[in-house]
Amino acid sequence: MLYQHTIDSLNPRIGTLMPNKYVKKILDARIYDLVVETPIDPAPLLSQRLNNQVLLKREDLQPVFSFKLRGAYNKLRQLSEQQRANGVIAASAGNHAQGLALAAKKMGVKATIVMPKTTPQIKVDAVRARGAKVVLIGDNYDAASAHANKLVEEKGLVYIHPFDDPDVIAGQGTIGMEILRQLSGDLDAIFIAVGGGGLCAGVAAYVKYVRPDVKIIAVEADDSACLDAAMKAGRRVRLKEVGIFADGTAVAQIGKEPFRLLKDLVDEVITVSTDEICAAIKDVYNDTRAICEPSGAMGLAGLKKYVDQQAVEGQTLLAIQCGANIDFDRLRYISERTEIGEKREAVLAVTIDEKPGSFKSFCTAMQKRNISEFNYRFSDANQAHIFVGAQVTCDEDRHQLVEDLRKKGYQVSDMTDNEVAKLHIRHMVGGRSPQVGEEQVFRFEFPERPGALLNFLNQLGSGFNISMFHYRNHGSAFGRVLVGVQATKKDLKKLSGFLDDLGYQYVNETDNEAYQFFLGS
Repeated sequence: MLYQHTIDSLNPRIGTLMPNKYVKKILDARIYDLVVETPIDPAPLLSQRLNNQVLLKREDLQPVFSFKLRGAYNKLRQLSEQQRANGVIAASAGNHAQGLALAAKKMGVKATIVMPKTTPQIKVDAVRARGAKVVLIGDNYDAASAHANKLVEEKGLVYIHPFDDPDVIAGQGTIGMEILRQLSGDLDAIFIAVGGGGLCAGVAAYVKYVRPDVKIIAVEADDSACLDAAMKAGRRVRLKEVGIFADGTAVAQIGKEPFRLLKDLVDEVITVSTDEICAAIKDVYNDTRAICEPSGAMGLAGLKKYVDQQAVEGQTLLAIQCGANIDFDRLRYISERTEIGEKREAVLAVTIDEKPGSFKSFCTAMQKRNISEFNYRFSDANQAHIFVGAQVTCDEDRHQLVEDLRKKGYQVSDMTDNEVAKLHIRHMVGGRSPQVGEEQVFRFEFPERPGALLNFLNQLGSGFNISMFHYRNHGSAFGRVLVGVQATKKDLKKLSGFLDDLGYQYVNETDNEAYQFFLGS
């Protein structure tokens, strides 16, 4: 059942910012023969902890486990009979692909989905199971998109954009319509994950027209914050690189049409870290027993950060839980990061004396705090370097722990925000090798597909001697590698040129404190 407001009765205050056509498109969307009107669930544990009423709009309960079905189905319903007969196509590695496939099956339309070869098999199988033809090409979205556009020209297929399309935006906007009908009472703010911006634009268009007092808070991963960059620049900008953890929102440039709307309708943009997203995934599980994908929990991560930064209490805050298409293998990595994201774990590098009783003395200095991790190996006759995970209650408590240890004579480095330490070093603590000599250290990301690691090694190993290698697969589309190469700083220019030719994204981590502390020469 659709929201019963008429256009004439809607608040005109935002009318100059938001064309009436969007509100009408949202009210006229006829998608509920396939789309589920999802519930709004309370989060009692989190509400008590944050001293605010926290609510979750459960878009993970859609038939494809994400909101993307709304926009895809609404777009297909707007096509002409001839366009439907031609067939539709999209480039997607995730939720849009599944939404379009199911919508096309419902309407008897032939759908082709172009996906990168790096797409996890579970997602490929899900799209095929819903009747779409899958074409695997390239290692990333750009390659898939280019091929999809080529097929549009060659075969006359209709391209269904995942976010930069008015009908898709209107389909997503039905979420805003449902929220205002389902919550007749107080509502202070809605927190919405942003990738290309279609979801946020659709919800903001409706909510700001009907309830301009309700804040719209856009939430982005801090390593793919294209809306935040655009808002600061006053125009759309393209990020040079985007993070891969929250893959559902890993977009380099905000959509043209979404940005036209969001620049006037969003009250604030909040960016969140990988650790903060992982903590939000755990919070969702604790309150609902649902397991979100990273982008699906991003709204809640932003909500928590907003409460912390603004010190608000007694408000009604809603996060859109927008997706749950997560590969099970990724949960191992997520569980490692939740305590840090919740600011309940400190990761420290500590120097202790290499003599009997040092471990016991250190544990005594920890004042009965729970130790979640302890890594050590003998490497020097006088001193030992240990990698420690310790329970804390907040950032202030973490800083106090570091200060207390230093007052007791320990050399301490706080590694809690050091990605190399958390991704690699904690699994590699084993001391230095005097035979290595000088080495340069690099952190790589490469497309994760069969044979990718072997191909990486074949290319890397042909030019320089590898002195250290650590690889972890986190169940995502990209593998993460830390590599040491026997080379001096004088060799760096030549080495960098060689690495550039490999074509993999990399960062020089030779001066990283975690590496220098535990493994450096």
